[in-house]
Amino acid sequence: MSRSQSLFAIHLVAICFGICGILGELIQADATIITWGRSLFAVMTLAVFSRVAGVSRGAGVGVASRWRALLLSGAMLAVHWVTFFVSVKVGGIAVATLGFASFPAFITFVEWALLRERVSRAEWLRLAVVSAGLVLVTPSFSLADRGTEGLLWGLLSGATFGMLAVINRRSLSGMDAFRVAGAQNVIVFVLLSGWVMPHLGEVTVASWLWILVLGVVCTGLAHWLFVSSLRQLPARTAGLVVSLEPVYAIAFAWLLFGQEPSLRTVIGGALMIGAIFSASLAIKNAP
Repeated sequence: MSRSQSLFAIHLVAICFGICGILGELIQADATIITWGRSLFAVMTLAVFSRVAGVSRGAGVGVASRWRALLLSGAMLAVHWVTFFVSVKVGGIAVATLGFASFPAFITFVEWALLRERVSRAEWLRLAVVSAGLVLVTPSFSLADRGTEGLLWGLLSGATFGMLAVINRRSLSGMDAFRVAGAQNVIVFVLLSGWVMPHLGEVTVASWLWILVLGVVCTGLAHWLFVSSLRQLPARTAGLVVSLEPVYAIAFAWLLFGQEPSLRTVIGGALMIGAIFSASLAIKNAP
């Protein structure tokens, strides 16, 4: 992908991720079953994509460090998805997506504190603006509210996704995007199979159809686009763009379920969009 194509792709990823919260609400199944089915259909989708794109099957993973990175990233992906859907079930779509959208902060902290990468003042400022937007969009921070538990699950989902983004960029960027996304989803499938298999009969046909959409569109396609975009975009910038997810999720909830956002939500979303467009322009205009 070119730099402009990567920016477009990462915005499509944000839309797909925004739909995930809606599907998580619609699917009547446990979070582990949703995640397991999602990874299964994603693997099938990526296999089709790789055949169409003519990706060679012969190239291996390579050195042991890449195997370790793949295993770790797959485990991070499994935890991220399970905790996200737990957050949706416990705290609702808005709380879950807002908690997940915290992951740019985790990316920045890991790259700055652990990897010793330089973070510019402009990046810190954009992160601060996005954080302020999230505070405004968040409906309640009351500890007595059940949404607090959902928010904590959402924050854990954001933290593990941030780690996944850093691993993809630092250790797996030299691998084909199809192979990376496919391997990570296979790892998720294998890790959760033991918990899920005894309960598959409890899932309705309607829920399986929604899981199919989740796996094919919001996972197989979106995951490949995300991994591909990291070859041209810094993880921090990609994280800022994907943090639009709660804005899309709230917009979809408004259109589909009549859940009209408050003025605070609109202002917070505007702050986030402004910061993200600023990051996109900075990448596009960079030499």
